[in-house]
Amino acid sequence: MLERFLSKTTFESQDDFRQNLKIQVPERFNFGYDVVDAWAAEEPNKRALCWTNDHGEHIDFSFADMKQWTDRTAAYFQLLGIGRGDMVMLILKRRYEFWFSIIALHKLGAVVIPATHLLTKKDIVYRANAADIKMIVCAGESVITKHIADALPESPSIKTVVSVGPEVPEGFLDFHAGLEAAPEFVRPEHANNNDDISLLYFTSGTSGEPKMVAHDFTYPLGHIVTGCFWHNLHRDSLHLTIADTGWGKAVWGKLYGQWIAGATVFVYDHEKFTPANMLQMIQDYKITSLCAPPTIFRFLIREDLTKYDLSSLQYCTIAGEALNPAVYETFYKLTGIKLMEGFGQTETTLTIATFPWMEPKPGSMGVPNPQYDVDLIRPDGSKAEDGEQGQIVIHTANGKPLGLFKEYYRDAELTHEAWHDGLYYTGDVAWRDEDGYYWFVGRADDVIKSSGYRIGPFEVESALMTHPAVVECAITGVPDEIRGQVVKATIVLAKEYKDKAGEELVKELQDHVKRVTAPYKYPRVVEFVDELPKTISGKIRRVEIRNKDNN
Repeated sequence: MLERFLSKTTFESQDDFRQNLKIQVPERFNFGYDVVDAWAAEEPNKRALCWTNDHGEHIDFSFADMKQWTDRTAAYFQLLGIGRGDMVMLILKRRYEFWFSIIALHKLGAVVIPATHLLTKKDIVYRANAADIKMIVCAGESVITKHIADALPESPSIKTVVSVGPEVPEGFLDFHAGLEAAPEFVRPEHANNNDDISLLYFTSGTSGEPKMVAHDFTYPLGHIVTGCFWHNLHRDSLHLTIADTGWGKAVWGKLYGQWIAGATVFVYDHEKFTPANMLQMIQDYKITSLCAPPTIFRFLIREDLTKYDLSSLQYCTIAGEALNPAVYETFYKLTGIKLMEGFGQTETTLTIATFPWMEPKPGSMGVPNPQYDVDLIRPDGSKAEDGEQGQIVIHTANGKPLGLFKEYYRDAELTHEAWHDGLYYTGDVAWRDEDGYYWFVGRADDVIKSSGYRIGPFEVESALMTHPAVVECAITGVPDEIRGQVVKATIVLAKEYKDKAGEELVKELQDHVKRVTAPYKYPRVVEFVDELPKTISGKIRRVEIRNKDNN
C-alpha cells in the first residue's frame, strides 16, 4: 500500500528522510476508496480493526468487512439525503460504528465533524448553527441523546438524528435497522475534489469559543509520516492510541496512517480509564505499539508493571502535551522502551517528532517532519538562533504543505491572523539546540515575563513534577508591580501529601524548583487545588487560572 504513495519507503537517517521523502497525491484522493477498498481488494482477510469493550465483547473486522459495512453505511446515509459537502457530526465515543460512519461519509464526499460525548446542549447548538450541521450520528446513551434532543429546537439545520444504540429514543432513527434495510451502495460519480473539506474539528481551545479547523481530502496522506515513520508501524503491528474519537488524536492514531501502513488498529471501548485495565489489555491482546499523552504514562508508571507481561510491546510514542523527562526516565527504567515524542496541532499532522533512527533526548519534541518547512521566529519576525526561544512557524510561500489545514471555516479574519505572508503561526514557543532538536516552552500567550526574563510554563511544571507531592500542576503568571509578572504554581497534591498542604510544603516545593532548574524560575505564589480547569479534550486551561487571578 505504501508504495502507492511513496517512491522510497524506508529511510536510514534523518538526512535520508529529509532529502527523499516524497508523498505522491493522486487526483481526487479518497481514503475510503483508495485505502480501505484497496486493502479489501488486495488482502480482504487482513485484520483492520480489533475492537473490544469493558463488557467483554470482542469483534475483529477485516478490510473486506470494513468495505462491506462502510458501503452499507454510505448507502443508508444516501437514503437520509447525505451527499457531497453535507455536514455530519459523529458523537460515537469508541464505538466501532465510528469507523463505519467516517469512512462512509468520506465515500460520499460529506464533511465529518467528530465530537466528544461531553458536549452539552449549549455546545451542540453552537456547533450546529456555526457549521449548518445536517445530521448527527450518536451513541444511544441517555446523557448524550438528551443533550441532542434538547438542542434540536434551536438547531434548525439538523434534519436527522441517528442512534447506534443501545437506546433509540423517540425522534431518533435506528442506525443498525437502517443498515439492514439499506440498498446496495452506488458510488457517486464524483464524490470529491482534493481541496474539498472532508473533516471539520471544533478545537476545544484553551481560550475563547472553539475554532472550526477544516481539512481537505488529502489530509489522511499527511498522516503517512505519523503512522509509518513516527509510530513505526508495519503490516504486523497491533497499534493502540488512547484517545476518544471526538479528539483530533483519534484520526492521528486510530485510522489514517495506521491503515495506510497496513497495521491493525486496536480499540478498547471503556467508560472510565484505569491504568490496571489498560495494562491488562496490552498484555491480553499483545499490543505491539502504544501512543498516549504524558498524563496516561504518568498513571501507568504508578502501577506495579511487574504484574503484567508487556513483552509484546515494542514501541511507544507520546504526544498531546510536553513530556516531562522524569516520566521518560521512569518508563524506560521499568520497561526498557524509549518514549518517542511528537508535536502537532489540530491544524496540522505530525509537525516535529523523534523518529526511529534517532536517539531521543528526554523532554525534546524531536526534529521537523520533512513535510513541513519549520522555523522559529522572534516576536519581531526575525529568525531565532539556536538556543533562543521563538514561535514555531511553518513556511507556506511555496504552497500549502500536505497535512496543513485548509482554513478556519467561515472565519477569514481568524485564518489570516494565524496564516499570512507565507507563514503559518502555530502560537507555540520552543527553542532549538545545536543538534536541531526542538524543545517546547509553552503557548505564546502563556510565556511569563518576569524581571526581564522569559519563563516557559513547561520548564517549571517539569521541575515540580519531579517532586513526589505533585500529581498535576499548572504554571501561570500573575501581575506584580515590581517584576511585571511572577510565577504562580497551581498544584494538585498526591493523596499522601494533602494533609501537609501549608507553608512548609510551599517552601519545600519552591526550593525543589530552585535546585532542579534556574533559581529565578521558582514559583513565588503557590496554590493547592483539588483539580485543574481543563478543556473537554483534557488540556489545562491556564487562561482560566489567569483570568481568575486578574479579576
